Amino acid sequence: MASQSIATLAERYAIPGVATVVAGNGGLAKVVVSTPEAIGEIYLHGSHVTSWKPSDASEALYLSPNSLFQDGRAIRGGVPICFPWFGDKQGDASAPAHGFVRTKSWQLEAIERTEQGVAVTSSTASDETTRKWWPADFRLVCRATFGHELRLELTVTNTGSSPFTFEEALHAYFAVSDAESVVLRGLDGTRYIDKTDNRTEKTQSGDVRIAAETDRVYLNTEHPIQLVDPAGKHQIVIEKQNSWTTVVWNPWIQKSVDLKDLGADQWKRFVCIETCNVVPSSVQLDPGQSHIMAAVISVSDAGVQR
Repeated sequence: MASQSIATLAERYAIPGVATVVAGNGGLAKVVVSTPEAIGEIYLHGSHVTSWKPSDASEALYLSPNSLFQDGRAIRGGVPICFPWFGDKQGDASAPAHGFVRTKSWQLEAIERTEQGVAVTSSTASDETTRKWWPADFRLVCRATFGHELRLELTVTNTGSSPFTFEEALHAYFAVSDAESVVLRGLDGTRYIDKTDNRTEKTQSGDVRIAAETDRVYLNTEHPIQLVDPAGKHQIVIEKQNSWTTVVWNPWIQKSVDLKDLGADQWKRFVCIETCNVVPSSVQLDPGQSHIMAAVISVSDAGVQR
């Protein structure tokens, strides 16, 4: 996006002393929020939240130091938005992984103060580039509110004349001191699909711990999930609405090396806990209907030196 366009956006939407639009990495436009309650950043490239730090806690999100900030490439870390499919598109190996909206430039619609913090609203819609991969007509709106909590709301609207079915995910990368030491609570007894074991369905026993490559789709999960980082004296709670699956992902050693925008040893620095609706909980939407999925994230520290 040209610097003049960024300047125009800043002039139109900025709230002096609270939020502005600037050129971020790679010259991509981003909104920077800074209030007594929290600081945060969201790129219009993918409507991608890359940072959120409440005033009384440490940074909650992981961002890869090797991430590419380029048109047509996804940002590695933060909270990518996956739509209208998750992972590889079934029957089309050439289609972009996790859909196409995380590499699109979204339109900034509003920056406003709310009771919960500063809300940044952006949108994208179907066009000739999306119809190359998926024929449906849609509008997608992301509202990210930066405050003591991070509130993420994704609204999908069917603007066409035929029903469609889609998958969606808020693919959040949470920063941790060491992935091997963290504990995920709230999934005991939950059925899940183990994508590292031929998609075998299993049942979680006890807390989730990262001890190998982990890629799981937990089923029928509507309750909060707690990420406890004892070494970092840091914990995160993820609550969600209209989301019936939760993905837990960590690439482990070799895949971290293979992902060039991640790099060796970076797997230790994050765990993904993804608010989502993916197979078998994909969503069907009739013409004119909308579907809203939301996540509310809170973080607290105990004795972290800042």
